[in-house]
Amino acid sequence: MQGNELTIGMDFGVVQVKAGVVFQSHVIDRAAVLPTREFQRPEQLIDAMVGTVEELRAKHPQVVALGIGMPGFVDFDRGIVHSMTHVPDWSSVPIRQILEERTGLPVVVDNRANCMTLAEWRCGAARGLRDVVFVNVQTGVGGGIIANGRLVRGSRHGAGEIGQTSIDWQGRAGNYGNRGALERYLGLEEIEAGARAAYAAAGIDTPAAACALGELIHAAHRGDAVAAGVWDAVARMLACALCNTCWLLNPQAVVVGGCVIRAGDLLFTPLREHLCQQLSDPFRDSLMILPAALGAEEAGTIGAAALARERGRVAA
Repeated sequence: MQGNELTIGMDFGVVQVKAGVVFQSHVIDRAAVLPTREFQRPEQLIDAMVGTVEELRAKHPQVVALGIGMPGFVDFDRGIVHSMTHVPDWSSVPIRQILEERTGLPVVVDNRANCMTLAEWRCGAARGLRDVVFVNVQTGVGGGIIANGRLVRGSRHGAGEIGQTSIDWQGRAGNYGNRGALERYLGLEEIEAGARAAYAAAGIDTPAAACALGELIHAAHRGDAVAAGVWDAVARMLACALCNTCWLLNPQAVVVGGCVIRAGDLLFTPLREHLCQQLSDPFRDSLMILPAALGAEEAGTIGAAALARERGRVAA
């Protein structure tokens, strides 16, 4: 497989599945999105995914491989999705085998956050670095690790799941009995629920729509103290998790992606402050805290396609 060949990257999200044809690090064509939750069974969604691949290949017959990033626990070597936290009924699905048989393409399947990590490292905010932690805050919280210039997967392909790490040993139970799981505090719905609670605690009657992420950003910029406090709380919780990660891995950079980066300095200024207050000089000096450079429409697609391309080179 040559570096100038086309690959399809498929970004399987909790809300929608996005796919595109990728040339090097650019998405040159996109398919219509598939609404994940409108398909009642995995088989139905797989049928739609196959149809999307066929549609793209009809326009781009040079496509030579397919890469897919999926949420949850993925066996990278065998191409099996063991489970997906926010998508029901996916249990030990041999997605690579199914799609290879039905599309005739070589298929690579990895964790979605790993694909996004790879994209940010190859051509995004972390380009040129060797030690990076990536965290993506969206419906849930995912992450990935680049250590010594390599993507880290772990012994069972589960490394980088920062959303399941604890910020409170007596806190809310995670999906696996893990107390204080970051994802129980910092998913999109959790942030908005926290905002509703903060307004209620301040004695302010606020409609639910005013606690939507975009409205919280606008309110904080207008000088709303409660909204500003919500963003400071988000920064504190994220800093707690990243503090542990930095002590463990000593990265050059932390890259933050997902919906929260729309807050800009409302998030990143207190995040830098709270995180650096908890690190000693060797861990704090030169540490970069960066917003993801690639948008949600691109990172997963580009990263999945890159995995397919690189896996093809190894097999060739």
